[in-house]
Amino acid sequence: MKKNYLLVLVLLLSGILSTACKSPENTIKFAIISDLHGPDVPDGQKRLETFVKVAQKEKVDFIINLGDFCRLDSTSMTFLTIWNSFKGNKYHVMGNHDVDKYTVTEYISGIGMPERYYSFDEGEFHFIVLDGNNLFDGQKYTHYAKGNNYKANENMHDYIDAQQLKWLETDLRRTDKKCVLFSHQSIDTFLKNGAEVRTVLENENQHAGFKKVVLAFSGHNHSNYTKEINGITYMQINSASYVWINRFSQTEKRYSEEVNRKYPLLKHSITYDQPLYAIVTLNNKRAKIKGSEAHFIPPTPKDLNMKDSIGVFPLVSVIENKVIDIE
Repeated sequence: MKKNYLLVLVLLLSGILSTACKSPENTIKFAIISDLHGPDVPDGQKRLETFVKVAQKEKVDFIINLGDFCRLDSTSMTFLTIWNSFKGNKYHVMGNHDVDKYTVTEYISGIGMPERYYSFDEGEFHFIVLDGNNLFDGQKYTHYAKGNNYKANENMHDYIDAQQLKWLETDLRRTDKKCVLFSHQSIDTFLKNGAEVRTVLENENQHAGFKKVVLAFSGHNHSNYTKEINGITYMQINSASYVWINRFSQTEKRYSEEVNRKYPLLKHSITYDQPLYAIVTLNNKRAKIKGSEAHFIPPTPKDLNMKDSIGVFPLVSVIENKVIDIE
């Protein structure tokens, strides 16, 4: 009897140890940053260095940038050097401003993206990168390139093209892993045909018979919020650097005349005193988002008598901590 008891105990312990050994394989950890606008703020390099150092310290599996990162000119090469210093996998999403001066081919080649939209696997998860930088005139899609979007009607902006949408359906169907999406413009709020994209995601969940598409991260609006639509959670990742307010921000009270002359976009933005980013830990049951917090460099939105949001987007200097059920 005693021998049987010991045998059961050994088997139980071995099972526990086996489970413990397997758990790291089922967990993926990554660092996410958005809208750095590195060359457009005076401390862009320092902000990116902080992000990479934190990612290394957190021992993440990969890092990803959600767009509006840097240009490809000689002054921007430092940002790529800092980014590439991370010892691990690195991924990019294309932002609308990333192709202000370039064609899509020039940018994906210069920044080191495999394609303008693509997917990859890390551990037990499938990750999908989308490209919402397309104009649509009702008949044909045209990719943003060298500022052509500034000449087009606003209603034509921010589309996922038909070819990409079809690819997304196929890519989702081919995997049996849980899926996480990254896009610059938000699928839930900002993409003009976001409802079409959400239909593809929701149809795949229905076809799979389980919660397969679980999360979608976006940037672009320099804000932070989380919402759930039909079982899929959408999270906006705040800018690493500033909020764009599209009005004079009294930047002369924030920076010297020399700095403001060198960085003209400061005129319509309010910078954060610290870089914002998030560390995301995924397992089969939940996603844990460890955010970061900063303060507006005065004059603050409150000093400028602004509301708590710009349109539907919260006016905040934070990426909130969240725990999201993805089971």
